[in-house]
Amino acid sequence: MPKPHTLYAITHSLYSGRARAYLIKHGIAFRELSTGHESFKAEVLPKSELPTIPTLVTPQGEVIRDGAAIIEHFEAANNRSCRPPGPRQQIISALFDVIGTDGLLRPAMHYRWNFPEDNLEFLRYHFFYSQRDTPRREERTEQMMDRMRYAAMIFGVTDQTSAGVEALYLEYLDALNTHFEQYPYLLGWRPCIGDFGLLAPMYAHLGRDPYPAKIMQQRATRVFRWVERMNRADQDAPEYFNAGTEFLSADEVPETLVAVLKVLAKDFVPETLAAADRINAWLAENQPDAGSSAVGRLGQAIGTAKFTACGDTIEALAQPHRFYLLQRVQDTYRALATEEKSGVDALLETCGMSALLTAELDRRVVRSGNLEVWAEKPA
Repeated sequence: MPKPHTLYAITHSLYSGRARAYLIKHGIAFRELSTGHESFKAEVLPKSELPTIPTLVTPQGEVIRDGAAIIEHFEAANNRSCRPPGPRQQIISALFDVIGTDGLLRPAMHYRWNFPEDNLEFLRYHFFYSQRDTPRREERTEQMMDRMRYAAMIFGVTDQTSAGVEALYLEYLDALNTHFEQYPYLLGWRPCIGDFGLLAPMYAHLGRDPYPAKIMQQRATRVFRWVERMNRADQDAPEYFNAGTEFLSADEVPETLVAVLKVLAKDFVPETLAAADRINAWLAENQPDAGSSAVGRLGQAIGTAKFTACGDTIEALAQPHRFYLLQRVQDTYRALATEEKSGVDALLETCGMSALLTAELDRRVVRSGNLEVWAEKPA
């Protein structure tokens, strides 16, 4: 039997769920280990460069850090099986990848950390057993949990914004539920890259933690079924009696999905524009060296950006990683023919997402080894 891949991940990790689902859906044999496993520190971390999850080790010993890079590794080798053929669908798929991994952090963190009566013991179990059994296990568990509670605040969840975060999430959840009445996946009968990106917050935080999982099960049963479906190797769509096997034909983006994007645009677009302004100001002031880390613990602190969404003023961490993924949307758009761009323009205008095509940083973020780094200054 061939040696399987090893996925270093944690069950309750937002980003791990995205990579895990991709491996499951594509029948890629893997075993999953916690980062608390001794082999992670001794063998993997020197090559991964950052102690983040998910990190994959191939049977040949190659180490790949970050969910986006793990998926890209397999997509490049397998004829882009999750990329729809049409330009409109390609843009929407890539856009949902960004929104899922960076645009839904507020509700994910809010519903995880601000309902301790329902969630606390569930979370403590997962944080505790993600670590080795050492004398400091209990102490380290509390430290990890405190750090993640703080992350909820720096992503913009406060007493003043929490009601708005909930209202917008429930509006989005209702719209997504309506879409899944018609189709088992975002763009039809098979998952695209956007499905995996969107799953990141919808599985580990919003679909498993007790309080938000109950909301999803009771208010948006079809969304909950999609979360289950994304963790099954088969299509898992018996309730769709007219199910096909491919992406929707004729480059169709259903009106039900447009409705979802209209809701998401309400805070994703103003946050993205504010974050771009903040990061560009930081770039002008600091002039980081080409090749220096743009993300994670090795990157320099950039600070927060203020923006207004649904009448609330929100201040959230400005993260270059959002633009690393958004570059893929913009690069795909630039490569389109003129007539194809016209169709995409009309679609994004309807969704309220047009501004994202030009929400760019003055320096690109590129991947070098296992790090996302600042590119050379443009000429």
